[in-house]
Amino acid sequence: MLEQNAVYQVYAKGGQDDPSKLLYQASFNDVTRQCTANETTMTINVVAQGRIVQGPAGTPGSVTLPVTVEVVDGDNVIYSQKVAFPVNMPAGGSQFIFSKADVQIPNAQGGASRFTRVRLGFDSTPAKPIKKGKRA
Repeated sequence: MLEQNAVYQVYAKGGQDDPSKLLYQASFNDVTRQCTANETTMTINVVAQGRIVQGPAGTPGSVTLPVTVEVVDGDNVIYSQKVAFPVNMPAGGSQFIFSKADVQIPNAQGGASRFTRVRLGFDSTPAKPIKKGKRA
């Protein structure tokens, strides 16, 4: 995780950086990964434990967190995907588990480079609320 995208804060409209206008804050705690490989592809299962906390201006409900999963080899990004991850936020807050089991990168002869890293964080663009389906 990079420091600049390890925490995600959402504020009420016009309340950016005002602690009293904070709707919620999300962060990741522990992150792990599991890799399997064949001759041509390495598949990575990324799992992270996170926490979402309701702010003073927030209300319980569903929110969508913009999670970005990247694989970098040295300075080159070889995989990047933004995932709209739905989380239910009860009053006060809760823990959640994020999982992305289908991260696939090319597997070079001899395996992935020792400079290959998996990065997980929150995208800096605002999250959108989950839209409820229309009633018939």
